[in-house]
Amino acid sequence: MKASLSELEAVTAIARLGGFRAAARELGVSSSSLSHAVLALEERLGVRLFNRTTRSVALTAAGEAFVSEILPALAAIEGAVERVAESQAQPSGTLRLNTSPGAARMVLRPLLVEYLRRHPQMSLEVATDNALVDIVAMGFDAGFRLAEAVPPDMIAVPVFDQSQMVVVGSPDYFRNRTVPRRPGDLLQHACIRARMASGRIYHWEFSRRGESVEIDVPGPLILDDSDLMLEAALSGVGLAYLSEHAVREHVTTRRLLQVLDDWTPPYDGLCLYFPGRRHVPAMLRALIDLAREMRSGRSRADAGASEVLASTGTAAVKK
Repeated sequence: MKASLSELEAVTAIARLGGFRAAARELGVSSSSLSHAVLALEERLGVRLFNRTTRSVALTAAGEAFVSEILPALAAIEGAVERVAESQAQPSGTLRLNTSPGAARMVLRPLLVEYLRRHPQMSLEVATDNALVDIVAMGFDAGFRLAEAVPPDMIAVPVFDQSQMVVVGSPDYFRNRTVPRRPGDLLQHACIRARMASGRIYHWEFSRRGESVEIDVPGPLILDDSDLMLEAALSGVGLAYLSEHAVREHVTTRRLLQVLDDWTPPYDGLCLYFPGRRHVPAMLRALIDLAREMRSGRSRADAGASEVLASTGTAAVKK
């Protein structure tokens, strides 16, 4: 009795994803054909691998033993195929990435566009989601998230060392208002509030010298997209709590004014993360190497800028 590689891959996909429909999507086949293939395999084996109900699919005891036996062999085959693919001059294929919208904006131009320029045989599929998803279950190769949000069973590669949230408002907004000096002052201001993916309203977070504060800010507008929050702030609707990266250009050109600087310290930055396994596909390895190269180059540039400032002296900086 023989089992085909496609049948074994089908069994492991169903076991991992918990259902025929999700496994069929990942494998690119119909649910009915996948079900027929598994039934045929079960008949040849003379044992039921899955308990099926109208609501769930779960491995039987025999199925669990079967999957545990075949997984190492399938992993070895996958590794062999990937190693052969790595012998090509250029990585090729499609790399599927999951990220938050804000992280996508941060990495698109410096990292992803450069990746496609260097590897013209590659395609990138980038899905944005405010909620943290299981990238393995959803069929993604890797993701981008803040370091604090990376699941502990994943390998994380830092892309940006630190990030910072800032409070900004337009000059028009501040024309007849007092600038807030402490987080509590925000209770007297109009703020652009944020609806999280979980449905709750985000409380703005601040800390300084060991003191931490969360403020449920008041405001006339609730949004769930940071781009819309930025547009609202530029329009003078109210104060916004956004990433420094998103507002940097507007703060530099004075279209937005930054306040409460000493209450918004930096935190761990953005990471590229992926499942821990012995072999990393060539197309993902190329992205990891580029992320490390980009970070290293930025660190050298920052160090050089610091040396220039130090050599000019504080008096020259203040001019």
